[in-house]
Amino acid sequence: MKCMINTKGIAGCGGKIGLALASALWLASCAVNDGPYAGSDAYIAPGEALASPSVKADSSPRPRKAAQERPGLATGFGESTRSPWNRQSFVRASSKPAGTGVIYYNNREGIDAMTGYKSKVDGIQTAAGNMVEWGIKGGFGFLPTYDTYRNSKRFVVGKRDGSYSIYLKNRCKSRLEVVLSVDGLDVIDGKTAGFSKRGYVIAPDETLEVKGWRTSPDTVARFKFSTVSGSYANLAHGEHRNVGVIGLAVFTEKGVDPWTWMPDEVNDRMTANPFARVP
Repeated sequence: MKCMINTKGIAGCGGKIGLALASALWLASCAVNDGPYAGSDAYIAPGEALASPSVKADSSPRPRKAAQERPGLATGFGESTRSPWNRQSFVRASSKPAGTGVIYYNNREGIDAMTGYKSKVDGIQTAAGNMVEWGIKGGFGFLPTYDTYRNSKRFVVGKRDGSYSIYLKNRCKSRLEVVLSVDGLDVIDGKTAGFSKRGYVIAPDETLEVKGWRTSPDTVARFKFSTVSGSYANLAHGEHRNVGVIGLAVFTEKGVDPWTWMPDEVNDRMTANPFARVP
């Protein structure tokens, strides 16, 4: 199926709003019948639910601040940049992910308010049973990353108007499919995140840098730290409950054992001692 939407004319008449509209039309045109999201209507709660499937939504009514009143950072719709996407067929071993991960982000003041006692850690961490490495990169390397001893959550410090990308590395000797969410939205189709969405397929030992919201097979709109009111989630969907969270879900391939020849096993082989003492 080919997508026949003319995005150039629409984007040119309305700046970022035009680009967002063009992207929405492109995604809609690609999601008919045989598109990559056909049959993926299953819904799960966004944001925390992507990282923690056991979390149940709180149905009790609570007053919610308007977007323009909320402090801290969210993710906006930045400038367009080239980022070709090579779609690949991938049959999942299970409809449930083999592992998940979550990173929270905010400005310095917001992180201090959220975390209390914390320690600075390496910007790259493993997730999903050590199958992947991932982290959040800014303009000059990985953004400041912190870990809390209380609940082992990860937090990243950003600055308003700064662009960022999600860095991923497949540590397995088999392909993996990775579904990503930002602010509770799927990074490929811009709609509510869920495990049924298709993701990026990463080859063994390869890295991938996801720079933004996908707007076409060849381009993305950069992830850009914004106000809550200026976030893509608020402008496109009128929803800002789940801003400040980045989720990851990893799927293994059917008929393939991803745990064979993981880095720990390879290291043990390479460091085997031919004259070790008998136990």
